[in-house]
Amino acid sequence: MSDGPWRSRHCLAVNVAIAVFFVLLDTGATLVGAAWWPAQPGTLAWVMLGLQALACFSLVARRRAPLTVVAVLGTYSLVLTLLISPVGALTPAHDWNVWAPYSTVLAAYGPLFYRRDQRSRRTALVALAVFTLIVARAWQPSAEIITIGVLRTAVGPLLALYFDARRRLVQALTERAERAERERHLLAEQARTEERARLAGEMHDVVTHRVSLMVLQAGALRMTATDEATRQAAEELRAAGCQALDELRDLVGILRSAPEGDETPSVAGLAALAAESAAVGTPVELVEEGDRALASPVVGRTAYRIVREALTNVRKHAPGARVTVRVEYGEAQVRLAVRNTPPTSAAGSALAGTGSGLGIANLRQRVELVHGTLRAGPAPDGGFSVEATLPAYVPTAELAV
Repeated sequence: MSDGPWRSRHCLAVNVAIAVFFVLLDTGATLVGAAWWPAQPGTLAWVMLGLQALACFSLVARRRAPLTVVAVLGTYSLVLTLLISPVGALTPAHDWNVWAPYSTVLAAYGPLFYRRDQRSRRTALVALAVFTLIVARAWQPSAEIITIGVLRTAVGPLLALYFDARRRLVQALTERAERAERERHLLAEQARTEERARLAGEMHDVVTHRVSLMVLQAGALRMTATDEATRQAAEELRAAGCQALDELRDLVGILRSAPEGDETPSVAGLAALAAESAAVGTPVELVEEGDRALASPVVGRTAYRIVREALTNVRKHAPGARVTVRVEYGEAQVRLAVRNTPPTSAAGSALAGTGSGLGIANLRQRVELVHGTLRAGPAPDGGFSVEATLPAYVPTAELAV
């Protein structure tokens, strides 16, 4: 039901591809003489080239451990610089062309973008400062070396700050738009409620006035009529008028009440559904994650009906099965799954034959109305599964579910 595992595999594949790209880029640049490669490479040169490839491949962990990646590449750059000077174990073909790997640019991007709390930011700034000193080789004062080194370690953090600020701005604008939409929806609901109450009051005043006149006239006719048949008919007419007034009073009370009353099916009634099923011998485990308030009324009613239909089907077709109902309330989506174990006995033909057989089809149509998806089918363990993904917010004014 959830796309979390797929998303994790996708991110891992992307990170591996990026890491391999920088491994090939730095290895190729080194071999063609664009870095520290000596004119006559020895064993140490090839060992350092392999270590460079491993250090560059550490970019695969840049999302989960960005500071570790910075530490790995910073350590490698420092060791390489020390081996060249002052140790002198490596002699580059071009002394003026000794630079840290290109991977340092992307490594410097991670700490500020993937660590957003204040404490992590302060640690990241300290780590990047040390990283910059190593890459720029501050102990070898040279305007060209320091400039290029600082640029390599500054581009990543600047891009990270830009994209983080842009992300925050988009998130704030999105939240503001959603809040405005919810407020507009609430104002529309309030206006409809007020208009309903006004119309109910006018209807009550007009109809009550006319029916009251009829009741009074019927009562007067009953008192003044000379024959019994007329008096009986007048009494029946008066009694019917009084009953009509009572029913009108009840109807006006309903119209004046809020449209989303306690009796309206919603996710708040899922616990009652589970209890009803358990009472008739179908154990139900209800698991809810997140805030119910994230689901708008239309989505809540749709989720309620999906669970109700699924539990009804379990009672009909899978006697003795245990059911798990899982509902996840998110900012953008509401996900629910109803799964039952295999039945422990054969379904009764009388109960299984009831209904139209269109329950799942009707549910699918209802889910499509709110732009959601529904999947229903046998589970690998022999049970049955009904899974639905619904948008968290659907205005009541746009859909009548």
